[in-house]
Amino acid sequence: MTGVRYQSFVSDSARWDGFALRPGDIIISTPAKCGTTWTQMICALLIFQTPELPQSLDLLSPWMEMRLRRRRDVWELYGAQTHRRFIKSHTPLDGLPADEGITYISVGRDPRDVALSWDAHMNNLDFDAMFAALAAAVEPDDYFEAPRVPPDFSDGREAFRYWVDDPTPVQELAMSLTGMIHHLMGFWKQRDRDDIVLLHYDDLQTDLEREMRRLAGRLGIEVPEDRWPVLVKAATFDDMRHRAEDLAPDTANSIWKSTTGFFHKGTSGQWEGLVDAELAAHYEARVRELAPPDFVAWLHRETL
Repeated sequence: MTGVRYQSFVSDSARWDGFALRPGDIIISTPAKCGTTWTQMICALLIFQTPELPQSLDLLSPWMEMRLRRRRDVWELYGAQTHRRFIKSHTPLDGLPADEGITYISVGRDPRDVALSWDAHMNNLDFDAMFAALAAAVEPDDYFEAPRVPPDFSDGREAFRYWVDDPTPVQELAMSLTGMIHHLMGFWKQRDRDDIVLLHYDDLQTDLEREMRRLAGRLGIEVPEDRWPVLVKAATFDDMRHRAEDLAPDTANSIWKSTTGFFHKGTSGQWEGLVDAELAAHYEARVRELAPPDFVAWLHRETL
């Protein structure tokens, strides 16, 4: 085993076991809805230095632990690559393989926006298509249990509260406030390591070029000055949304009601029109139970 095992009906971190890492590999390990696809695209642009990617983003950087594909198929996709690899993961740091020459990237985001983005994400999923893909990719030694689908809330405030209070254990890859903070805290505690890069969604929104240049520096990638404008433009939300068929994950299994809808809003502060004073107080109390003040300030950009 690589470390702590994180598994759910849709994902299993044991799929890393036996995978041959290479020096220079990049592991993008983010909580759900914290800019995973955005970070994959930025890495692709830095590596290929053109918006014209050789394959869809889902084939260039498939989710390692996702059970919509057989393990051997994912390994073959990565094994055939001759360029610098950037590997998608939603496994916390203590469940990932440790190897010299690997760079680990994670991204923080205001959890209140993550909650709303997650609700939109769930509403855009075609569960019948997803369950069919899971059944088709089941392997003999797979851990499997009946999927647990969150309730379908008619009130956005109820969905928000459910996400804040969801008691799912973090080792079941909980898509909740608890799971998100657990994931990011692992990187926060190790943020001074040379092999760890911790980004923030708001920084990417505020100055995308600055953050792309910073990441290129951390990855040791040189980009000619005349390439930066086209690369930065290709990493903007609008450009990525226009290319949803090439950039959204898992398009081969048609698990989305709307591929374009996967790129929902990509903004910060969405929660402000939804969270009333009582719910805000409940949220703040829960966050402060789960994390220390310096981390809370960083994650919320000191707005809490």
